[in-house]
Order: sequence, then structure tokens, then C-alpha cells
Amino acid sequence: MGVHNSIHKGKEITVTIDGKTCKSTFGKTILDIARENDIYIPTMCYLTKVQPIASCRMCIVNVEGVDGMILSCQEKATDGAVINTQNDELNKERQNIMKLYNVNHPLECGVCDKSGECDLQNKTMEFGLEEQSFTARDQYRPVENWGHVSYDPALCIMCEKCVRVSTEITGDEALQLKFGGYSSTIINVKKEKNYASLGEAAAVCPVGALVDTNFKYTSNAWELEKIPSACPHCGGGCQMTYEVKNNRIYRVTNAFEFSNLCGAGRYGFDYANKNVTKDKEAFSKAVQAFETAESIIFGSQISNEEALILQKLKEKKGYRLVSHEARNYQKFMQAYSTITGKSLYAGTLKKISESRAVIILGTKVNDDSPTVKYHINMASKWHRARVAYMHPLEDTEIQNIVTQFIKYEAGSEEGAAALLVDTLLRDVEVPKSIRAFLDDLDIGNLSAESNIGEEELDALRRSLIKKSGFSLVVGADLYAHPRAVQIAKLIALLEQYAGFNVVCIPPAGNAMGVSLICDLDDEAEGKTVGYNAPADFTLSALGDGDLDMPAMNQQEGTLTTIDKRVVPMNVALPYGGYVLNDIANSLGLNAEYTIDYTKELPVDRGFEAQEFDSLPDYFDSVGNEHRGYLLKSMKVSVNRVLEEVSEIDGFDGAVVYNCNPTEQFSAFTQKCESLKTEAFLLGSQQFAMATKLQDGESISYVIDGVNFNRVFKIDTSMKGTIALNPTFDMGLSGALLSSYRFSRLDFERAGK
Repeated sequence: MGVHNSIHKGKEITVTIDGKTCKSTFGKTILDIARENDIYIPTMCYLTKVQPIASCRMCIVNVEGVDGMILSCQEKATDGAVINTQNDELNKERQNIMKLYNVNHPLECGVCDKSGECDLQNKTMEFGLEEQSFTARDQYRPVENWGHVSYDPALCIMCEKCVRVSTEITGDEALQLKFGGYSSTIINVKKEKNYASLGEAAAVCPVGALVDTNFKYTSNAWELEKIPSACPHCGGGCQMTYEVKNNRIYRVTNAFEFSNLCGAGRYGFDYANKNVTKDKEAFSKAVQAFETAESIIFGSQISNEEALILQKLKEKKGYRLVSHEARNYQKFMQAYSTITGKSLYAGTLKKISESRAVIILGTKVNDDSPTVKYHINMASKWHRARVAYMHPLEDTEIQNIVTQFIKYEAGSEEGAAALLVDTLLRDVEVPKSIRAFLDDLDIGNLSAESNIGEEELDALRRSLIKKSGFSLVVGADLYAHPRAVQIAKLIALLEQYAGFNVVCIPPAGNAMGVSLICDLDDEAEGKTVGYNAPADFTLSALGDGDLDMPAMNQQEGTLTTIDKRVVPMNVALPYGGYVLNDIANSLGLNAEYTIDYTKELPVDRGFEAQEFDSLPDYFDSVGNEHRGYLLKSMKVSVNRVLEEVSEIDGFDGAVVYNCNPTEQFSAFTQKCESLKTEAFLLGSQQFAMATKLQDGESISYVIDGVNFNRVFKIDTSMKGTIALNPTFDMGLSGALLSSYRFSRLDFERAGK
């Protein structure tokens, strides 16, 4: 096939595959080009979203002028190549490969959870294997329970997909290959962590070796109705499919060839508000509550359409609309836009995965947004990206991909952002006003106050020399910071003048959609109605309010994703009660269904006037995403005025950080059986010594008016005097959602 040179990458080429002329670009593999042109080449180990594994050899082809068989998953196509994917020689070789795969696999499959969607089963039939030609000595290989996932080594064909996903996608590196000839097996080196990302490994398994433990022996795959949707938990809006029978969700799957799904998305599905009927009396009281209310308080676990209903009610009735997380994000992005002149950040997940350098600031990214962490890991594994993690806390879950950890003091995010901007814009041409601002920075003082060494920043700067494709990921630590507006402007400078791919991780739920659709207020006044938030009268999808509402898996509507895409979600389970649209109609609005508002989403905020039923929801054969539509970034008035960096209000003594563990985003995920977790205050041995707390000791404390009763646990992987304080079991407290994530700890011991 010739010598390949990266200089030619992207150059247009023409190849002939099975007599069909195919135009493409240099750098793509034969398999890539075949799939682009709907030409079928069989594979067993190939997975689009990871590097070619080349363990199965099913994808062999012949190329004119080249002796032998070529692996199409690895070989780059050259201009003018003539390729044959089907002939007797190739089919015989593929048949022999399948015979080896079927060693000790019964051709008459019994009770196997993969039956009906098993690649081995499908290929066995495709290549006409009617008998087992090869055998091997039986070995006792017990099934292993790894928590969410069970592993049957007797069914494993060693395709290595699961290992590659664990390494290249989720980055936990929990799965490894243990070589031993016919005794080779997959081992889980982190069983004690019970990694839910193993769900990704189970999803890509082509046989029944890795299966979801709770799904085993519950249903045949072909009996399940597949309902496409989008994950509502973290703001990622990842593609997912509910698989349902008899009004029960049995499992969640995804288009695993191209997309990813974290543990919360895959296992956090059983949170529906069940057995609800239309309580006319409660509904009447709800309408009356809206008639007398001055403010509506709501969480971000709502659809775009519901957000629009609330906005229309505000315009009609004059309500104050209060959604704390979404409001913080809204103010941050509004300030950000005054620098860039665009309503949305420019970054995307794909650009993160293609980056050569990634900086993370103001987020414990593994917990706040697993999908973002996955894409950072891809950049690390595929492009050897430099990853700088800036945060008051080290994160052991990403230490395998972090090349530089820059620790700053809690509360000093503005100083950290200013130092970062000064470092990265030092040799960049910027307007005189910006340069004057940077020149006036007291670098020595900022460095001392934030505890970021100037040598650390110089090292970061040097590491980026000769690199290209920079990404900056920022998160929720910044949005509720007292100086959030100034921080937003500083971060935006890096997109505007340094060409950074900036992603501002939305808070959990549909906070981005809410922030774009609703004119939000900072505080409630007078009588209040709450939607998934405590108030004088509460509508709740958790089943604990004055009037029941449907959970997100019981609703039809759209969500706005971290990639600024408006995507559809469909009803997985029935709901027999009233919905917000019923209340809205009683108050003077007029829509038969909630999704009638899909086409009315505000075009001046970047949405499109599209009917819900017209929205696409699929990936094509090469992985291009056709889900809903992309938001348009609207022009915004520019005001590039920066304030003087304020004095840093440091935190002395023991500090807690409000942060939920991986998989837990809210009271909704906590409701799910597979994700139930006990909430502990987790701190290091150093934290325990500083506070004189014993492991297992019960304490109580107050944060922003919310009472916490926690058992303290020592986590030996943690360092420093900052403890992790989960909030997923505290309902949907507006106070917590609106507050800065770091707090001084003043506690009382139990019984005192």
C-alpha cells in the first residue's frame, strides 16, 4: 500500500472497493471508507471509538498489487487502490476464524443474555457454520461478579474491546488482559472500587462474557421495546435507549460504537414517579397556588418545553422565576459573552478529545461530568495530551492522565484565573485595554495569595510550546463564586485571543436549556410554588410534594446538551397524573401537549422552530451524530471591561467541599436501586488530625442553612485539610445549589 506520510493527511483520494468508485481523504482506513460508502466488511473486535485492536482478523481484504490479505481496520487507503472485500479465499479465512471463535461455544445457544444480539451468533450464521470443527479441553472458569457487571470467562473470545474501552474511554484502567494461551482471561484490577464504568465494557462485549448483573436471566433481548432518549442527569445529554417490557425498564443501552454512557446514565433509570393518578383536589389546589404565587422556584431537572411554559407564565402573570443552578450558569455565560461577542462557548467534546493540551479549572471533573472526563482521557491516550489540573483538591481518579497538578487555595479562583490568563496571553496580541489590565496585575501577590508558584505557571507555559489544539474545561466551582462575573470574563479571554477550545460544564440537569430559555431572577419573593424544589406549594417528580409530576423518564420533550445540541427524549414509562402543561392551560395558556412548545423554543436564543416529531435521533454508519439540532450562537454586545482583581478571601482551618461522588447527581439518582449510596463526609488522615475527628464518628453541621448529619470516614487516597461533602441525599435544596462549593467546617459531635 505504500509509505504513509502525515503531510498528505486530508488530501482527496479515489479508491475502488468491490467495483464501486469511492471518494474520500488520505489518512482514512480502508474500513472507514467502506463504511462511508455502505460497503460491508465483517468485524468482531473493531470499535469505532477506540484505536484499531486488530485481534480478530475478520476485516481482511485483498488489494491489487499486494500479496496476501490486508487488515482493513489498520491499513490506510492510498489513491487509486483497487480493493476486494468478498471472494472465496477471504470467506474461507473468515469461516476458519469463526470456527476458532466457536471453540466450546454451543452452536445451539442456550440461556444466554446476549442471545439475539450476539455478534458471535450472528457471524456464525452469516458464514454458514453448521458444526464445530475445533475443540479444546474444558476448563473450570467460574463466573465473576464485579458489582454492576458479571464476567463469564468461558464465553470470552478475547476480542479486547472491554480492555480498550477501560483504557481509552473511561480511563479507569480497571480491566487488563492476562495472557495464558487458551487460558487467557480478562481481569478486573480494581474490584474494590466496583467501577460503574464497567457498564461501558459490558456494552461493547460482542458475546455474553460481560453482562449487566441485574439484567441476567430477566428477559430475552428481542422481547424488549427500545425507546430512544437522552440522559437527563449531568447536563451531558448523552444518547441512550430505554429497553422496556410490561411498563418496566429492564436496562439502558446506547449506540456504543460511537457514544459513551456513564454509570448514572446506564444504571440510574428506575426513578419514575409510579402509581400516580389524577388527584383533582390536589390539582385544584395547585392551580390556586399558582394564582396567588409571586415566585416559582424550580430545579433544572425539567425539559426545554417545561422551561418555556414557565417563561410564558412569567410573561403572563409576572412571576419571579428562580432556578439557582441555572441562574448562576446564566450570569456566568452572560459575562463570558461580553468578551467573545457570542452567546455560547465555542468548545465541543470532540475538540477536547482531539486536543494536544487540556487545562481543567474549577471542577472535580470525574464526578461533575464523567463524559467530559472521558474525552480528556481520549486526548491523553490518543494524542499524548498534556493535562493540567488546577484545583484545591487532588483527584486520584484522574491522576493517571494528569501531567501537572496545580493546587490553589479554596476561594482564590479569580486569582488563579488571572494568573492563568497572564501566563497564556503573555506573547499574544490583545487590545490595549486588556494588555494594560494584564500589565497591572500584581503577579507576586496573586501567586502568594493563591499559593500558585510562578515556576508552576512557567512550567505549564513551556509544556504548551510546539503544541497545538488547546482545550480549557471549567466547572461549577466558578459559577457560584462571589467573583463569578469577573472570572467568566477572564476565562473568555482565552477563547477570544488564545484560540482555546473552552467548555463551560453545565450544572446537573438541563441547566443550559433553562438558562437560555428563561429570564431568571436571583431571589424569590412572596408566596412560592416549587417544581422539584421546596416551596409553599410543591410540585414534585420525587413523589414527596403537594402535587405529583412526571419524572424525566416519563416525559416527552427536549434537552440541551453540553455540546449545545437540542436533543429529543421519549416517554419510557407511563404516567397517569397531571403535568405542568395541564396547570398552564388552566392559567390561560393553550397547548394540547407539552411538545407543542418544541417549535416555539426561542429562535432569538439560538433554538430552531422545529416540530418535536421531526427531530432526528441516530448516528450514521461512520458515527456522525444526527440527534436533534445544534444551537446557533447568537451575536452579543461586547464590553471588554475588566475589574481590578479583588483581595482573596482565604479559608483557614478545616474546609468542606460540596461535591457528589461519581454516578450521584441529585435526589433522582439516589432513588435508583443500582446507585444507592450512603452519604459520608470523606476526609484525609491529615483532615482527621486537624479536626480531631475519629473514623466512624458522627457529627452535625450547617451549610447555607441546610443541616447535615454525617458519619466521618477517612479516605487514605485523599490529601490535605479539605473534606468531601455529598449533597445528593439532601433533596433539591436551593440554598446548596446557589452557594459557593467550599465552606469552613464548624461542627458538633453527636450527642453534644
